[in-house]
Amino acid sequence: MLVLALDTSTPAVTAGVAELTTSATVLAERVTLDARAHGELITPHALDAAREAGVALKDLAAIVVGAGPGPFTGLRAGLATAAALGHALGIPVHPVCSLDAIARQAGLGEPFHVVTDARRREVYWAAYDADGLRTDGPHVQAPAELSISLAAGDGARLYAEQLGARVVEPYYPSTAGLVAAAREALTSGAEPAPLTPLYLRRPDAVEPAARKRVTTA
Repeated sequence: MLVLALDTSTPAVTAGVAELTTSATVLAERVTLDARAHGELITPHALDAAREAGVALKDLAAIVVGAGPGPFTGLRAGLATAAALGHALGIPVHPVCSLDAIARQAGLGEPFHVVTDARRREVYWAAYDADGLRTDGPHVQAPAELSISLAAGDGARLYAEQLGARVVEPYYPSTAGLVAAAREALTSGAEPAPLTPLYLRRPDAVEPAARKRVTTA
């Protein structure tokens, strides 16, 4: 099974192609660290990864996309791209928690947390057991409010001092992690979950208030 993996939930714009058999083999991957280029780069990265892997888009059996948590603009770029490609190709699109993708790649063999940058001096986080399975979260919170001993993710690296945690890689979701997080759904043929972004908080933008009426005496 050939799978396209996409993620725009962090500053990393990630697209890759993997072959899923008894294990997942990454055939090609494109990653650029640029928090302002998700919409610009995600489709070219997907096409470049497919080209490097020697795979035509029509050969893909499924798409996996990170559903966050993540900032609004970046997260929408990946989900919209995945939805459009899935519709055009007539293949299922499976969303996964992006923190789960990082956890599946970590392979730490002991309980840990995944922490990513949520901006506004906050982090997204989730807790995992020794097998990389989520036991709590995802949540959004100020790093100083957390008590964490071991953590992966770019938020853990950014706020390492406030968290008081030992920080390890990976910092961002990868093709291997995304496919691993969706493995059960991919191999079982289960109906994909809705492509619902995990924003965890309200957007910065708000509707303008009604204009005040101006009256004359």
